[in-house]
Amino acid sequence: MNEIIFFGQNLYPKLFKNKPNEITKPIQFKFENENENENENENEKQIKQISSTDYSTIFLFKNGKAIEYLNEEDSKQKIEKIQIEENIQKVTVGFENEAILTKEGNVFTKGNDVNPKNPNEFINISSLIEDTNDRIIQDIVSGVDSIYLLTSNQNVYGIGSNYWGQLGFDSETLQKTQKPILMMKNISKIFSGISSKHIFLLNLNQELFGCGWNYFSQLGLGESRKERVINKLTKIQNIPKGKIIDIQCGISFSIMLIENQNPKRKIYSCGYSKFNGLGKDQNTCEFTEIKSSLFENDNILDFSVGNVHTLILTSNNKLIGFGYNEYGQLGTGDTKDQSIPIQIELPKLRFNEDISNYHVYCGNFNSFLYYSPPSFSNIEEDLIKLFERKEFCNISFKTENGEIIEAHKLILKYRLKQNQIEKLQEIISKKSIKESNQIFEMIYSNNSKINPILYSEIKEIINSNEKIEETMKRIYLNENENENEKDFIIERKEKQYKFPKLILIMRSELYRVMFLSVTKDTSNKVTDYSELSNKSFQIFEYWIYSNQIKDEIQITQEIINELKIGIDYFQLNQTNPNLFDLLINKFNNQNLKNKKEKCLIF
Repeated sequence: MNEIIFFGQNLYPKLFKNKPNEITKPIQFKFENENENENENENEKQIKQISSTDYSTIFLFKNGKAIEYLNEEDSKQKIEKIQIEENIQKVTVGFENEAILTKEGNVFTKGNDVNPKNPNEFINISSLIEDTNDRIIQDIVSGVDSIYLLTSNQNVYGIGSNYWGQLGFDSETLQKTQKPILMMKNISKIFSGISSKHIFLLNLNQELFGCGWNYFSQLGLGESRKERVINKLTKIQNIPKGKIIDIQCGISFSIMLIENQNPKRKIYSCGYSKFNGLGKDQNTCEFTEIKSSLFENDNILDFSVGNVHTLILTSNNKLIGFGYNEYGQLGTGDTKDQSIPIQIELPKLRFNEDISNYHVYCGNFNSFLYYSPPSFSNIEEDLIKLFERKEFCNISFKTENGEIIEAHKLILKYRLKQNQIEKLQEIISKKSIKESNQIFEMIYSNNSKINPILYSEIKEIINSNEKIEETMKRIYLNENENENEKDFIIERKEKQYKFPKLILIMRSELYRVMFLSVTKDTSNKVTDYSELSNKSFQIFEYWIYSNQIKDEIQITQEIINELKIGIDYFQLNQTNPNLFDLLINKFNNQNLKNKKEKCLIF
C-alpha cells in the first residue's frame, strides 16, 4: 500500500475538488479511482518516485509503470499512463521536457529543446550517442531546458539548451543541441534540479565540478567567482569535509548533504537568500552549514529542493521546511515565507514507526511526503529465487543473546568485500536480534537510511564499487566454493566448462527460465555447444562474464553466422548491448579500418 501526503499549489482540481488553489496543510493524496482497485497487488501500488513541475506530475510505481497528470488548464486533469515498451527505472520532469530511463538502460524524452518538430513525441536519445559502446544509461537528471545522462561507462552527456552554459560549453558557440554531447568522463553522480540552470558533477575521485548560471553564487565557487555564467566545468574548492551524499539545486541556490565519519549527516547551502530555500538569512558564496536546533540531535534521512523551497526529513520523525511559501508548499498552515528552518505538523502517518522509508519531494510550488520501502533490484530478486533451491544454503549468525539469525549466502558475497563475512559475524555477535535484522536489511537493499548509526559499523566491509559482472565472477571463480552451489556445466567437444548460474541468468532468457521456473533440480544439466568453433566459443565465454568482446578478436562473417544460431536458440538478447549488436558493430568497424589502411597503402 502506498501513502502520499500533499501540500502546496493545487494542480489537481479533479482530485481535490473542494480545496482552494493553495493547500497550506498536509493532506492525504489519493489517485482517481484508487478505491476501485482494492484487489490490486499491494506491491503494484508502491510508489518508487515522484517528479513534478507546473507542466506535469509523474508518479512512478515499483512495478515499472507510471501515470502522469497533465497540469495544463485545457487538459481537464486527464490521467495519462506513460506507454513505453520497456520497464521504467526513473522519470524526470524539467521545464517543458520529460525523460524516462528504462531498466534496460534506454532514455526516452520529449520536449521543445530535444525534439522541436514533435515536442509531444517520445524519442530514444540514448541511441543518438555517437559511441555505440556508451549507450547504456544508468541515471538521468533534468534541469531547465536540458537533460543529463550518466552512462554505464561513467561518462556524462548533455542535451537541450546551453543558454546558461549548463552543458559545460561556451554558450555563444553552442546554444543548444538535439544530440547528446559528451560533457565529462569518469563521473559517479550528476546533481541538478527541475528549475536549475546549473549543474554539479562528482567524479570517481570525489572531486566536485560545476557550471552554468552563477549570478547568485549558487555554484559555491567563493567570493572571487561571481560571473553571471560559468561556461566551463570548474572544480569547486573548499567543500565541507565528508562524503557527498546528494546535492539538489533550486533556481538561485544549492543544498548539499554531507556524511561525516561518525556517521552524522549535515546539510550545507550556498546562493541567494531573498526567496530563501537557503535556510539562512544571508547570501553565501561557498557551501556553509545550515544550523538549527530542530535537527542538531537528529540524523537527516532525506531532503528535497524545489524552485525556491526546501524540505528535510529527520530520524526523529520530523519534517522541516524553509523558503518561499506563497502557495503553502511548506505545509505550515499559512502562506508566510520562512527564512530559517521550521517544523511542519503532519497528519497521522500509516507507517509512523517506519519513518526511514518515507521520502520527501519538492515540485516547483508543491510538496509530497510518500512511503516507499526499499525493494530489491532484478538481480537480488533472481538471487532470492535461487535461494529457494536446495543447493543454495544460508549462513547462520549468532546474536549477543545467543539467538540464531540466518542470512542469504550469495547476497552477502555479492554485497560484501572479499573475506568480510567473518568480520560481519563479529559485528552481529555484539548486536540484538532487532539490530541484526536491520543490518541484514541494509546489506540486502543497499539502503543506509534504515539505521545510519549501524550502517557506520558495516560500511567499511560493504562492496559498493565493483561492477556486478566482476563481483559475480569473483564469487564463482573461487576454487574453495562448494561445487554444487556455483556452476552450470556447458560441454563442447568432450570438454566441460563451468559457468556461474547467476551470470547465465543475467545473459540468457532460456537459462533464466531453466533455473528460476523449474521445480526439479537442474544443477547437473549439461548443454552441448559443440557446434561452435574455438574462436566463437572464446568470444561467447568472454562475453558471458564481461558483456564485451575483446579488442584483439577479429570478427568474420562465419563467426557471426555461427554465433547468430546460438544467440537465437539460447535467447542471449536480454542485455544491452547484446552479443549480436556487438559482433556487427565490431565487424563493421574492422572492415572500415581495413579499407582505410588499403587506401593509405595505394
